[in-house]
Amino acid sequence: MPARYWYVILTYIVMQLSSFVLLPFVPWMREQGWDLTIFSYGWSLITFLLAVIITFFLLRQDMRTPAMRNAASPGMTVVWIIIGFFAAYFGQVIAGLIEMYVLNIRQGSENTSTIMEAVRTVPAFALIVVVFAPILEEIIFRKILFGEIYKRTNFFIAVLISALVFGAVHGDFLHLLQYFVMGVIFAALYVKTKRIIVPIITHGLMNLLVVIMQLYFTPERLEEFEKMQKQLENMQTIIFGG
Repeated sequence: MPARYWYVILTYIVMQLSSFVLLPFVPWMREQGWDLTIFSYGWSLITFLLAVIITFFLLRQDMRTPAMRNAASPGMTVVWIIIGFFAAYFGQVIAGLIEMYVLNIRQGSENTSTIMEAVRTVPAFALIVVVFAPILEEIIFRKILFGEIYKRTNFFIAVLISALVFGAVHGDFLHLLQYFVMGVIFAALYVKTKRIIVPIITHGLMNLLVVIMQLYFTPERLEEFEKMQKQLENMQTIIFGG
């Protein structure tokens, strides 16, 4: 694997662990009356942005390399992004149903809840979810990890390893099936189009959909929705006599 790829992975690891650098300063920040939660979200924004910039700098050689002859055209790239978005959506829905009814896993990701709390507190945090994270994760888990293993083995082994690592990095082992399904779809898009931009944008759109749905379906709205359902059920009982 090229040295620049190792540097990209190292950049991602350093970015993820960068918050530990602040631990010695936490007591002082508390004395100064700093809001540590807000500060940590702001720190994440800065470190993710820096990681993206460094990654682009390290991969400047890759970006200057002409696309493969059999790579998707600009028009087909858009088509595959649309196809990929719906495939990822329905794939996640099916994986969620399997978890719920076959594996008896309660729906609701702690990782997603934590992220959405950050977005509600600092709206700019959505940039990490929709832009920065998809860029870094698709470059690392699809272009580098999947791509390098795929060259030496086959699609199944490459996607199995990269998707499992993808899920493990998110620390959400309970919903590993959903991360695995996403990994399979994103890897398939990359192989089919030969363009990493396709899974990057598809990933970002999926995250954007989750953010919009989570922001819209607040506890209050869910309660209203449940009331509407009960009212409809009561009307059905009255009209059809039970």
